[in-house]
Amino acid sequence: MIELAAQPLTDEAFASFGEIIERRDADSFPINNGRTQRYHDLARIETLGEGARPIISLFVSQPVALPLTLTMLERHPLGSQAFMPLHGERFIVVVAPPGERIDPDDVRAFVTNGRQGVNYRAGTWHAIHSVLDVEGEFLVVDRAGEGNNCAEYSLEIQVSL
Repeated sequence: MIELAAQPLTDEAFASFGEIIERRDADSFPINNGRTQRYHDLARIETLGEGARPIISLFVSQPVALPLTLTMLERHPLGSQAFMPLHGERFIVVVAPPGERIDPDDVRAFVTNGRQGVNYRAGTWHAIHSVLDVEGEFLVVDRAGEGNNCAEYSLEIQVSL
């Protein structure tokens, strides 16, 4: 079993897996006659394959108990997948680099601060949605279209804070 202590989610630590979606350090500009500040282009949405299109969904997830035990990671080879908490929910992020196999030494765990979302790049291995503390509602942006866009890899992981 892989045992991981989730680290705070930072741009540098997460860079090889995707982008953090957060306005704190993002560039912005005013719109709507100055009444709104737009934090622009926070993540790269990938939709690969013929007939692919981006979609927006809502996920409502029940909280997990710690330590979190996982039996697999999944990946989406044909598109990115972004998760943004809508009410300040913290969640656990477990990732591994793209590839056919997962090297246990490459698996990483992070914990968000409740204001951060993540965008997993196409092919990045990641855990199922694992919200902490309370039921979570998340805006999800990912790919729809033909083709097999979900693969699973069995392995045992235990994550604590």
